Amino acid sequence: MYYKTNYNSPIGQLTIAAHNNSLIGVWLEGQKYFQGSIKTELDFNDNIEVFQRTKAWLDRYFRGEKPEISELSLAPIGNDFRQNVWKILCEIPYGEVITYGDIAKQIAKKRGLLHMSAQAIGGAVGHNPISIIIPCHRVVGANGNLTGYAGGINTKIKLLEHEKVDISRFFIPA
Repeated sequence: MYYKTNYNSPIGQLTIAAHNNSLIGVWLEGQKYFQGSIKTELDFNDNIEVFQRTKAWLDRYFRGEKPEISELSLAPIGNDFRQNVWKILCEIPYGEVITYGDIAKQIAKKRGLLHMSAQAIGGAVGHNPISIIIPCHRVVGANGNLTGYAGGINTKIKLLEHEKVDISRFFIPA
């Protein structure tokens, strides 16, 4: 069965989804690609262990702690390419950012390619179904552009500021 619950966060209400006691989604209400990878109905159930662990993880995160991603059982739904990109996202430390180009270089190297499109990386980052926990908000454009967050640029800025990232070196695209 596929289940969901809600979590009221400082950045808005989140919908959390699980299957087989693994986390498959965390979306901000109104987020682009909301429940995009889920092709079945989600039954509301607040009493699943993974939901309790996820809410505790989020409580700690929003208190300014740095909980480890590995504390949660994650099972995001996506093809191999997206899975590889999301794995790299999980390696970005708190308070740091990397660029789409940085990720493209890592994927190209892993695949034995000379080049990988940063735009393809942007598509995979944008379709990350487990927002905040898989930290896609820590990815920026090569020139300091704060682009590409499915939850909105203002939410991205709030999350980066929450993690004590100096955002004065970044800009919002016109």
